[in-house]
Amino acid sequence: MGEKMVDKVVRIACNPEQIRNIAICAHIDHGKTTFSDNLLAGAGMMSEDLAGKACALDFHEDEAARGITIDSAAVSMVHNFKGKEFLINLIDTPGHVDFGGDVTRAMRAVDGAIVLCCASEGIMPQTETVLRQALKERVKPVLFINKVDRLIKELQLTPEAMQQRFINIITSVNKLIKQIAEQEYGDRWQTLVQEGSVAFGSAYHNWALSIPFMTENKITFKDIIEAYSSNDEEKIKALAKKAPIHQVVLNMVVRHLPNPVTAQEYRIPKLWHGDLESEEGKALAKCDPKGRLFFVVTKIIVDPQAGEISYGRLFGGTMRKGTEVFLNRAKQKSRIQQVFIANGAKREIVDNIPCGNILAIGGVKTRAGETVTEQETEPFEEITHIFEPVISKAVEAARPSELTKVIEILRVVQKEDPSIKIEIDEESGQHLMHGMGELHLEIIENRIKSEKGVDIKTSPPIVVYRESITKPSQEVEGKSPNKHNKFYFTVEPLPSNVYDEIKSGKIPEGRLKKKNTALRDTFKELGYDTKVADSVKDIFHGNVFLDRTKGQVYGPEVMEMVLDMFEDVMKNGPLAREPCIKVQVSLMDMSLHEDAIHRGPAQVYPAIRDGIRGAMMTGGPIMYEPLQVMLLEAPADFTGTLSKLVNSKRGQIIDLEQNDTQLSMRVKMPVMEMLGWSSDLRSATEGRGISSLVDQMFERLPAELSEKVIANIKSRKGLTEGQVGA
Repeated sequence: MGEKMVDKVVRIACNPEQIRNIAICAHIDHGKTTFSDNLLAGAGMMSEDLAGKACALDFHEDEAARGITIDSAAVSMVHNFKGKEFLINLIDTPGHVDFGGDVTRAMRAVDGAIVLCCASEGIMPQTETVLRQALKERVKPVLFINKVDRLIKELQLTPEAMQQRFINIITSVNKLIKQIAEQEYGDRWQTLVQEGSVAFGSAYHNWALSIPFMTENKITFKDIIEAYSSNDEEKIKALAKKAPIHQVVLNMVVRHLPNPVTAQEYRIPKLWHGDLESEEGKALAKCDPKGRLFFVVTKIIVDPQAGEISYGRLFGGTMRKGTEVFLNRAKQKSRIQQVFIANGAKREIVDNIPCGNILAIGGVKTRAGETVTEQETEPFEEITHIFEPVISKAVEAARPSELTKVIEILRVVQKEDPSIKIEIDEESGQHLMHGMGELHLEIIENRIKSEKGVDIKTSPPIVVYRESITKPSQEVEGKSPNKHNKFYFTVEPLPSNVYDEIKSGKIPEGRLKKKNTALRDTFKELGYDTKVADSVKDIFHGNVFLDRTKGQVYGPEVMEMVLDMFEDVMKNGPLAREPCIKVQVSLMDMSLHEDAIHRGPAQVYPAIRDGIRGAMMTGGPIMYEPLQVMLLEAPADFTGTLSKLVNSKRGQIIDLEQNDTQLSMRVKMPVMEMLGWSSDLRSATEGRGISSLVDQMFERLPAELSEKVIANIKSRKGLTEGQVGA
């Protein structure tokens, strides 16, 4: 009897040089899941006849029904390359922009990415977004150009024209890598045909080619063109035997993507802000199985039988069942009850797995982004997604008796998909679910009903606005209810260059516990005075807090409370309790009661909250609305209709390209006007138009709409005049 796949995986998992952790990422409908099916079939994990039709990694019913991947799925398989066995831990990620948060989290777990691109459509907005997500986490890309059969059969291109098409795609990908990646990686990580870090093929027909494979196996592009030109099914099938896709692609992965030891050397300094010279820092960078345990959770699945299963990447130490662990963000202890390796929808239980692997653990209640270690230490950087949730729905139980069940399910939903933000209001029984787009919320709503078995009622989609200020404020005093503690605040608009650096991730979010010279220097480069740069204490959701007090004896004791309330006001601004952006809050002075009992949270919290809100009300408060930059594609005949549609929705056309048959238009539109967008677009283009999200930003809401919007939000939230403002 041959060795079982799980035993093979465990055996190779102990040799990090033979491990490759990779993700497959691309624009929607470019063929990722069909592609991963073929890789599984090649590794002997499913039948070859089913590959491409089974969609083994789409195991939710709604994924099968809609024909799209919604959740990332992980699988471990073994590949033979030049007589050596390699363990490939693969994650298939979604392409639809509404599920981009899943791609971001998957990138934390892997060291390399296969960027999939359609030969006929070329580089699309989502291809650019997934590349951005990969390079932000220092994940090295290789390129696979899929659906080459369409160039031969549908477009009937000559070999020269096809070659030109490939060159254009490769050049665009390399240009993007150079633009997005940090300088030293931009040049090093270029994808090169001659070296074999680019492959072409058809996931649907199960074949692929790369220059090294063509040279070693004496097969040329001519053979491919002949097989398709003859229109002979048998000849096309024979291609899959001559140049099997899994072999070509996984050979490319083994050759060009790094093993965990190589990758952690340059990824750890970027992802972990602890002391790299310490013992644990050195062990992490070396991926040492004898070092301290460091496990980063990237995904949680709630299994009805097994409970919460946390998937993630083990960066340091060895994961053993029964280990007592510490959750660094939740600040609590727990115990590992089971250790699994992933196999699509199935999991195999194992005793222990060393670092450098993607695995799953059971028995620990946590959330995505958590760092699990044995002792308390510096956690890994928060996993932040490029886009923020901008659309919400109010959710309530269809039957009052199920209210507690709904709250429980919503908490589970937020764990399974952290891009969904849940706000639970125990008093009103109305809970808000914030998501990336209408489709995102619709999918989650259906899953609550079908998979979780709870009937819920939801409101029409609600747009989430932002609050900000236009000018420096006066200094405002916040007084505690007992009148013994006073805080003095000023606020001013955060400079745009600082906001951009926070948004791009160059300035990390979070509270500063100790002096951070690198951060101080960054603020100085952005035009801050040394003293002011040194006073930065918290960076929260695109807002900054400065402690500019001097000689305060009890200051350090109340600072955590001050930051709690700063974050609270930034989540609920003064105008309509919407989140704030681009606000810089300075604590100028404070006078505190010398007796600690008189400066507890009940006294200090209201004083700080009132002080910051009061200052914001004197700083010319305004509302920002979310806008999205969309790429619209449709047949050229619809140019006029599309322009009309965009104008009717307060949209701007940024850029328009048109050839004889196709039109591609970049537009910027307010999210408020985009509710029901997909059906409007379908009816305007007779079902032939598609749109994809390119970027998202917040811009000032026109004055004539501002009052109406604020009034609507206040009435929706049931806020009285006395509850808003200072």
